[in-house]
Order: sequence, then structure tokens, then C-alpha cells
Amino acid sequence: MRPPPRRSAGGTIAGIFGALTSLAVLAILGLAVLAGPDGAAGTRPPASSGGGGGTAREKAEASELYKTGALTPVSCRVPQIQPSDASMRRFMNVLSDCLDTSWSQQFGKAGIPFDEPDRVFWSEPGRSPCGTYPAPGASAFYCPANNTMYVGVRHVVETSGGEPLSHYSVFARVIAHEYGHHVQDRAGILLYGDRLMDTGDIGERNEASRRIELQAQCFAGAFLGTERITLPMTQEQFNAMIRDVRGRGDERLPPEKRDHGSGRHYAGWVITGFEGRRLAVCNTWTVPSSKVS
Repeated sequence: MRPPPRRSAGGTIAGIFGALTSLAVLAILGLAVLAGPDGAAGTRPPASSGGGGGTAREKAEASELYKTGALTPVSCRVPQIQPSDASMRRFMNVLSDCLDTSWSQQFGKAGIPFDEPDRVFWSEPGRSPCGTYPAPGASAFYCPANNTMYVGVRHVVETSGGEPLSHYSVFARVIAHEYGHHVQDRAGILLYGDRLMDTGDIGERNEASRRIELQAQCFAGAFLGTERITLPMTQEQFNAMIRDVRGRGDERLPPEKRDHGSGRHYAGWVITGFEGRRLAVCNTWTVPSSKVS
């Protein structure tokens, strides 16, 4: 999730997804809205300049990360989620360890310095430099002020529209999305997005926010697609993930509040990353506005 100023949350899919037709994907994207956004708003903290040399715009539109190809599989295996805070927290930590390894290697390929984000997987209310938590309907956010992911171990389930714990992909996507915001921060991409959000009218600011959010969706999809051998999804689990993200679209909100993207695009960019895996497909900064509406 990334509302200003916090950056948000049958058969194995390894063999099946490549055979999905465009018609099947469109059918999934046509499902009704089921849930709210990943998180909620607060006061905007500073983003990192990160990403090595170049202007802020160059770091977003022509990041060295885009030239590194696909993520390298790290053989990520996560424990089954049981109905307890301890089990969900263990799942989140193991998945985050995989994300640390995966993205550290990718930044190494790009020659960009990288440090891993901190994690707060909370079950009790608290405060971050980006505001208090929980907030209504919020389960996760990334705070660039202290480079930390915040995820509620119970709230991530409560805001999932009633998905069962066996649909681990729904919860993995949230973690990978918030991690995607850290990737943007370390690469210097987030700084450019924040600068755009400080200029222009409300429409231009919201479009910048959507480009940030949808890129984090694509980064999450790229990671999950890369790890599809050791993090296999049944067709049902994959559909659950797409149904969940489809339901988080903001097309029913007034224009001035549309800062995350329509359900079609919020799900579509996950699929783009999952199928494409190459980070170049996740460059939301050079596509037409119609692709990030």
C-alpha cells in the first residue's frame, strides 16, 4: 500500500499459468470488487535519493534495475500458515528473508547499493514515523522515513475479504508489494514519484501515486513468478490472489481520491510481473496514462 505518505501491502501454477489464455485472464480481472485498499494515509516522510547516479527522473524512467533481466530464483520455501499470530509472523519473516536475498542480488547486478528493510509485523497498535497503526481498512504500509515495512499479522487476514489461510498467495502478495516500495526507495524511484506528487494538480499527483503503486504490484508479481517452482500456486490460489487485488481497485472512488489504480490495473500489473518476470516490464513511468488509470 502507498497512500501518501506511507507506501503500501487445482494443479500448480508453474505448469498451468503459461497455458492460461488471454480470455481466462480477462475473466479473472472482471470479478467484482471484494475488499478495500492495502493501507491508509498519514503525513508524508522523505524518500531516499538512492539508485546511484543520474537525475531523479532518470532513476525512475531508466533505472539500472530495468536492465538486469529477471530476478534470480532463491528457492524460497515458506511454512504453511496456521491460525495463530506466531504462525503468520513466521510465514512473513521467512518470505521476507527470501525477498532480502532476491532483491540484494538484483541490486548487485545493477551496481546499486542496497540495504534490507526493517520489519514490524504487529499484532498490537503502535506508531511509526509515518503515523499510527492500525488505521481503518489498513493491513500494511511501507515507511520510507525509517525504511521499514509494517504489516498486521491479523489485519492482513481481516482485510483480505475472507480468504482462507490456505490461499497463502494473497498474503505473500501484500508482503512482496510493500517490499516493492522499499526497492523503489533504494533505487531512487520513489524520490521522483514524491517530487511529482508535490507539483501539479490533484489529477497529476494521483497519477504519480498510481505509477508508484502499480510498479510495486509488478515487482511483487515478478518475485512470485520467479519463485513459482518452490512457491507453487494451485489455480485456485492464483485466482484468489488476483481476485483479492482486483477487489482493491479505486475506480469507485471520486477522481480526487484515485491514487492506487483501478482494479483491472491493480491486478493486471501483478500478472504482468508474474508472466514477464523481467524488471523492464515493470517500468510504469514510461507507459501512457491509460495504462495506469
